[in-house]
Amino acid sequence: MFNNFEDIQKLGKDNMDVMMESFGAMTKGMQAIASEVADFQKKSFEEGSSAMEKLVSAKSLDKAFETHSEYVKTAYEGFVGEVTKLGEMYTEAAKDAYKPYEGVMAKVSK
Repeated sequence: MFNNFEDIQKLGKDNMDVMMESFGAMTKGMQAIASEVADFQKKSFEEGSSAMEKLVSAKSLDKAFETHSEYVKTAYEGFVGEVTKLGEMYTEAAKDAYKPYEGVMAKVSK
């Protein structure tokens, strides 16, 4: 299997390189997700503040209920869309983190 110490060192280095590449891909994916969550939170806060201003300035109870209903619908749709997007981002990050191991698995299966 291993003819000498140099073969063992090369295998260790190759495995470390693959692991570091995988960690790098996962880190990049997590940074993108964190940025997306921060952007969504900022947008949600701004929309919530705007809705509260409209709600406070409503002249009638009917207008207040209408404003609130519009906000709830928009917030729900935005949340569902964001959760879907984050799910896709997590899936992509996992795929990117696994890619370096595909070559190793191909060598092992031969």
